Amino acid sequence: LAIHNNHDITFEKEMKYRSIVPIPRNAFSLQQSLELTNAYLENAYKANDHDIALVLCHDAENALSQAKNASKKDRTHPVDEKDQVLRDGIATAYIDLGKLL
Repeated sequence: LAIHNNHDITFEKEMKYRSIVPIPRNAFSLQQSLELTNAYLENAYKANDHDIALVLCHDAENALSQAKNASKKDRTHPVDEKDQVLRDGIATAYIDLGKLL
């Protein structure tokens, strides 16, 4: 939800407490974060409304932050080919985000 004025802030706070959709309690894996990022970016590309595209880009940026954190946590073991593909996906997602902005 984009915040444009005090009414929106109040609305956003109220919505946090009234949500009927549960969110996962555990942090997303690198794969999940990257999939979520790509879903946001894909919808941002398709959005006809600039404001909606910006909100989706903001959400993509948040998901990318989660992906980076998951990537850092996964560095406790040697990097295999699958991990490198996911990390390359993060880089590609940042490039796509830049193109959208």
